[in-house]
Formats: sequence, C-alpha cells, structure tokens
Amino acid sequence: MMVRHAANAGPAGWPIARDHGSRLACCHDPGPGTDQPRKELPAIHTLPTTIATPPREPPAPPGPWTALGWIALYFLLQAVGSSVLVVLLAVTTGHLRGWHGAADFAGHIRATLQPSGMQALLVMLSLGLAAGTILLLVRRRSPRLWSLAQPPGFGFVPPARLGFLLLAVGVGLLAPVLGGWLTQWLAQGHPVTQNIQQLGENTPLGWRIPLTLMVVSLGPLVEELLFRGVLLSALRPRWGRAGAAVLSSCVFALAHLPGLGWQVYALPALWLLAMALAWLRLRSGSIWPGVVAHATNNALAVAAWFLVAHAN
Repeated sequence: MMVRHAANAGPAGWPIARDHGSRLACCHDPGPGTDQPRKELPAIHTLPTTIATPPREPPAPPGPWTALGWIALYFLLQAVGSSVLVVLLAVTTGHLRGWHGAADFAGHIRATLQPSGMQALLVMLSLGLAAGTILLLVRRRSPRLWSLAQPPGFGFVPPARLGFLLLAVGVGLLAPVLGGWLTQWLAQGHPVTQNIQQLGENTPLGWRIPLTLMVVSLGPLVEELLFRGVLLSALRPRWGRAGAAVLSSCVFALAHLPGLGWQVYALPALWLLAMALAWLRLRSGSIWPGVVAHATNNALAVAAWFLVAHAN
C-alpha cells in the first residue's frame, strides 16, 4: 500500500493536478491494470492572499524652534549676504584699492554704493541668495511635507477651488488700502515709511522693473513658505488651527518691524494681513492663494515707485 504525500493528495487519496498556477484540479486514479478512465473533478479555484498594511502616518512637521530658526536664517542671510556682496562689488569695481583703516574702508564702501541702481542690485542679489538657500534647505529637509495640502504639509498643490485665487487677488488689493488707513489712524500724523519704499523711489526706472519683479515673486513665495507653511504647521499640533494662525501672524508682523524702521504703528495692519493669508492657506488647502495675495499686496505698494518716476 502506497501513501501519497498530503501536499499532493486530494479527497480519498486522489492526486492533485495543478492547473495554470491558480487552480487545483483533483482527479481519481483507478490504479494500474484497470480499463476505467481517469475521472477529472472540477477545479478548485484559490483566491490570492493579501496582507493588510497599516495606513501610512503623515510625516511630522518641523518643531517650532526649527521653524523660527529657518525664519531667522532667511533674514540673517539677507543682512550678512548684503555685507559680503557689497565688499565683493567694491573689490570688483576697484574701490578697495589702497584703503587704510576702518574709516577709509567705510568711505570706499559708500563710494561703491553711490552709482544709481547699485543699492537696488545689492538688494536683489542678497534677496536671491537668501531665498534660494531657504527654498533648497526646506525642500531637502522636508521633502514629504512639500506637496501635502493641509498642515503638517506646506501646501505646494493646487487650491481646492480656483475661486480662491480670485479671492486672493481681492485680499491683496484691499489689504494695503485698509491697512494704510489703520496705520495712519494709529500714527496720528507721524510719517510711516518702509526701507524698500525709500529704496525704490531713489532707484532709476530701469532698475525698478527687476526690483519689482523680485519683490512681487520671490519674496512672497519664500515668506509664505516660512510663515504659512513651516511655522503654521509647526504650531498647529499644540495650538490648533486658530492658535497657529494667530501666533504665526504675530511672528510675521514682528519680523517685518525692522523694515519699517521699528514703527509700531504698522504692526496691527501687518497682523491682519497675515491672518488673511493664514485663512487662505487653511481654507484652500494650498499655499498658492497666499502667494498671490501677498504678491498683489506688494505690487500695489510698489506701484508708487512708478508714479513718482512718472511725476518726475
């Protein structure tokens, strides 16, 4: 008596024939010395086995101190970068030949910046250096967060509805008007100016065009990434959506205070603008409406540069 292995045996010892790799066919072998035909039984279909995998958790956002460090690095790169670049410009133009002492060095630096458009060139170079460094750094450190719509993601995806882009243009047009009224009311007649505004008005028209393009494109993109992308996502786990919007807007307003000559009258208007940008970010699920609103706000603010040039 022969006993077949269980792996090759069917019911009552019938052998199992494999059919195309996905079915098992049983057959009855009548044994040797018989004329009975071999009987085939219906094939047994087997279902593929799948192993359920747990859902993939979203990546953790950067911590609040990391986010604040990137913001500080952005403004520090502009300050340090402009200092290094002005020295390089002075060497390139030959203004640093034969200088003696710190006072003489400062005089040569002022002579370097004296030609029309040189200060605008310095601002564009330092802004490009700082913005490019931050974009590359954040992209490399948090690649999975880049294309997630809602926090902890940074929102580099299309908005939920295209109507948010039109709404963003409206926010950008209203913000400088309403913010200007509020700032002037708080200032009670005191002049409120920005360093970039004074720079633009003292720059030749040919240099104002590239400077404007930088102010309305690269600047808003990087600042929205830092404040409404990185910082908002870093604050949300502990403070929630509303708390993260309020706190990130406070940081945004304070970060722009040096550019306003430390004139605190402009802080409420800056905070309200930042709150509107945070609302667009959270409601649309995208960073692009905030970029559009920020760029429109900047474009309306620098439009005075060309009005002044036309009047002159």
